[in-house]
Amino acid sequence: MLRIGLDAMGGDFAPVNEVKGAIEAFSQSNGDLQIVLFGDKKAITGVCESEGFDSGNFIIVDCSERILFKDSPALSVAHKKDSSIVVGFEWLSEGKIDAFAGTGNTGAMMVCCCSKLKMIANMVRPCIAVEMPNISGKRSILLDIGFNADCRPDQLVQFGWIGHVYAKTVFGMAHPRVALLNIGEEPNKGTLVAREAYHLMSNLSDYHFIGNIEAGRFFTDDVADVVVTDGYCGNIFLKQAEAYYDIARKRGINDDFVNRFNYELYGGTPVLGVSSVVIIGHGRSSAHAVSRMILNAENVCKCKLIENFTIFAK
Repeated sequence: MLRIGLDAMGGDFAPVNEVKGAIEAFSQSNGDLQIVLFGDKKAITGVCESEGFDSGNFIIVDCSERILFKDSPALSVAHKKDSSIVVGFEWLSEGKIDAFAGTGNTGAMMVCCCSKLKMIANMVRPCIAVEMPNISGKRSILLDIGFNADCRPDQLVQFGWIGHVYAKTVFGMAHPRVALLNIGEEPNKGTLVAREAYHLMSNLSDYHFIGNIEAGRFFTDDVADVVVTDGYCGNIFLKQAEAYYDIARKRGINDDFVNRFNYELYGGTPVLGVSSVVIIGHGRSSAHAVSRMILNAENVCKCKLIENFTIFAK
């Protein structure tokens, strides 16, 4: 039985949405999933009682501290040792849980990823990947979307490889096509970093690099399965896509393709490059989004993503 840990104190509406999401995920798991909640035990059991749910179905790890969004990531991880994020990562690093998910302070999650977990396959830095829809109906991923605002060319090359493995393992793609997000398709377009990354990617055989891709083709043309960029551009790209969906909803647009931009369908995004499964969700996540995040963590574990990183690295 898989054990998925959840920071019950992380999001804007914690612990209510987190606990409700855990209850929803538990009800869909057919009894083959153990959910471990980290946070204020009294508050967690209180939400369970209000929902008429037996809190005994969860493992609750009582934590006396909470890392807030306004807290400094590094300082809070160093000083709030009994916070739900820090304790959750300690359980993950010790193998007590198979995955850890949270909707809290992303910076603190990143600090814990780098300080409490090992990197895989000679990765320099972890990154965050997000699934994006394509009008063809196929799935694609974009990475990085926020962990690394500034990247070196060799880091972008590594992101391409790790996205390649993710697409093969989780999406089941035999030969994922990897592209570099740029302002033009020509090799000499973009920043110095982008041009050097293009050169490096073009001269390797670890994955199928198809060249540069402009943002406008990401959703409309079925040309790439993995799109690589730095966390600065990736985060802007992601937030504009999410804003597009919000605007469409406010204007009463109900379209199958547009609805695939709803982050609640995916719940959270995986942190790639570390030795354990970590999923990060929106701070404003609804209970349903938290549920999807937990089930996404379960799916990534069942796909044996971490094990495949080791296999493909050989």
